[in-house]
Amino acid sequence: MYENDPFGDLGRLQAELFRAVRLVVDTGLHDKRWTREQAISYMSEQTGTAESDVVAEIERYMAWPGQALGYKLGMLKILSLREQAKARLGDKFDLAEFHDVVLLNGAVPMAVLSRNVNHWLDNKL
Repeated sequence: MYENDPFGDLGRLQAELFRAVRLVVDTGLHDKRWTREQAISYMSEQTGTAESDVVAEIERYMAWPGQALGYKLGMLKILSLREQAKARLGDKFDLAEFHDVVLLNGAVPMAVLSRNVNHWLDNKL
């Protein structure tokens, strides 16, 4: 996807770094007992983002333990379901259609998401 788009790939890598740092910060705050200031400093240093810009992020993680982990687990589940759909459908797989199945029902538990995708797959075959 980024073969001829080095700046796009850089943006992708920056987003991956940001997601990884969120996981570290979430764990640091709630397991390692980091202070608010330690978390702000870590995120700012690792991402190159100004401290003033990461404060809201850190305060959200302070108030909502496990949020970053929940997002990452959701991402991994969606990627797994997508690979499953590609394998089952082959050339019939349509990414836009898959996105509709995943997104149009809104936020649902992962078990419901799996059921929805499997139901869609069963009806496609």
